[in-house]
Amino acid sequence: MSRITNESKIKNPLIVGIREQLEHRALWMYLLCDEAEKHGLKAEDFAPDAIKRCGLYQGRNLVEKGGKGQSLKGLKKALFGFFAQKVFEMDILRCDDDHLDIDFHYCPLVKAWQKQGCSDEQIAMMCDHAMCGDRGIGESFGVELDLPGTIAKGDPTCQLRYIRRNK
Repeated sequence: MSRITNESKIKNPLIVGIREQLEHRALWMYLLCDEAEKHGLKAEDFAPDAIKRCGLYQGRNLVEKGGKGQSLKGLKKALFGFFAQKVFEMDILRCDDDHLDIDFHYCPLVKAWQKQGCSDEQIAMMCDHAMCGDRGIGESFGVELDLPGTIAKGDPTCQLRYIRRNK
């Protein structure tokens, strides 16, 4: 039996529609990795690097758009606005120039992998790969991403902690 609990509380049709788009992206990721495995390639040998490249690309664009350079206030504004907060059922716990602490109570990516019948172990691996994008975004802002807990590993929330360790 799965140890992952991932049920949304917000049922607004617009939010559900946005979640479905994110689920579709997670489905692509899963199917690409699954097909690669069938062809003798291990997803862990390429997926984290490819997804991090995407995060670095996105992060560079966010730094430019944020208007505040590498401040994490700019990241919050650019990436974790109203709709993102509703889609992922987020709580912003702290946000300053050097820290951005967010708890996610729902994950549409995990939901997509659950719908595909992935095991808990597969979901945890896919999540770790997907988080390489968030790590790349953090790197673009000159910070590290800590993940004390994730829904994909059976925790009640995903705990994203962007931290600037050295100034």
